[in-house]
Amino acid sequence: MNKIWIIIKREYLNRVRKKTFIISTLLFPLLYVALIFGMGYIAESSKQSLRVALIDSSGYFTEDMLNAQNAADKSSVITLVKEQTEKIKADHKAAGYDGYLVIPALDWRRGADSLFFLANKSYGSGSTAAVEAKLNRIWSAVKNDSLRIDAAQQEILRQRLVITPRNIQDETANVKTAEGIGYVAGLLIYLILLIYGSQVMMGVMEEKTNRIAEVIVSSVKPFQMMLGKILGIGLVALTQFLLWIAFVLIVYNIGAASGSSGMATQMVGSMQKVFTSVNMPLILFCFGFYFLAGFFFYSSLYGAIGSAVNEDMREAQSLSFPITMLVIISIAMMSGTIADPTGPLAVWGSIIPFSSPIVMMARIPFGVPGTVPWWQLGLSMGLLVLSFIATVWFAGKIYRTGILMYGKKPSWKEMLKWALRKN
Repeated sequence: MNKIWIIIKREYLNRVRKKTFIISTLLFPLLYVALIFGMGYIAESSKQSLRVALIDSSGYFTEDMLNAQNAADKSSVITLVKEQTEKIKADHKAAGYDGYLVIPALDWRRGADSLFFLANKSYGSGSTAAVEAKLNRIWSAVKNDSLRIDAAQQEILRQRLVITPRNIQDETANVKTAEGIGYVAGLLIYLILLIYGSQVMMGVMEEKTNRIAEVIVSSVKPFQMMLGKILGIGLVALTQFLLWIAFVLIVYNIGAASGSSGMATQMVGSMQKVFTSVNMPLILFCFGFYFLAGFFFYSSLYGAIGSAVNEDMREAQSLSFPITMLVIISIAMMSGTIADPTGPLAVWGSIIPFSSPIVMMARIPFGVPGTVPWWQLGLSMGLLVLSFIATVWFAGKIYRTGILMYGKKPSWKEMLKWALRKN
């Protein structure tokens, strides 16, 4: 146990003391916030405002109606054209328009199958969405007036039946909140497995290149070596993750204290709804467990690959591709799980060890034991722990042989022989 602790301490301190750890810890939250606001700004500023000429033969789309819509929504401007229509059709760009619409003689009882926005270049549906919305609002008003439907009747027609799933065993559970937490928890574990799992592989490859491992492996059992390395890097990941959580809480508290009272009240109210609509203590406990256990499981596999390959990164990427695909498949299964948390895909995906860290965390917010029975949660955790121990043993055996081999490109078949070889 003392040898494992020494390896854990060495792996942890070597990485935490590096400038790259400090810089990435500080920059990631800032980059994440900048990405969110930056993407929103880019999406808003990249919206294209079209100038559209409307050639109407139906008589339903009057100039007053169009002016009212243009005043309410300035994203695109629609101008009713009564003269020089042939000139616009011949060269709408010269007339000052990005394109034109031709509305035939319509009957409000039947309408038109389709209208075409004609232009000398292709526009996506996102560009013409504002134009379509304006014309549809006018068309709805025309039909309501023709049917003599007043404002009160229109409000009645807009009413819809809304079906909200509710767990009768846990009536405090909120489906929308559970879906949001499931997506966030699954995506976080997905990123952690890929980022820090590859760090284990790179760390083992670095030791092999520097011949450090040759000294260590002579005095430490392969299981101890691999376990200590995985636990050490796992603590680095946990430290960085906790620092990010602390950063978020500090920013939130500062914003709540110094920001506008209305915004702060809304944020606090939203947080209170989240905490009261789900079993947050259980979610946090399970997230910690699947975060660490999933990391240990995949890191042992990445570590085995790192010990088998040399400096060639293409070789490492080739061998690690099947493991990476397992993580990608898990995140794909997560979407189906959130859509149906009690379906066969969700149940088996949350029990099988390679997908359970992501899939189970997508199910737990929907309720335990209502959606996730206790036996499924216990079986999932037990199988993941056993699989982690087995993969560490598997990786340790590969590590013992692979760390001393140079200049040879191993295959998965050969690595399996190393793992099954008797000492």
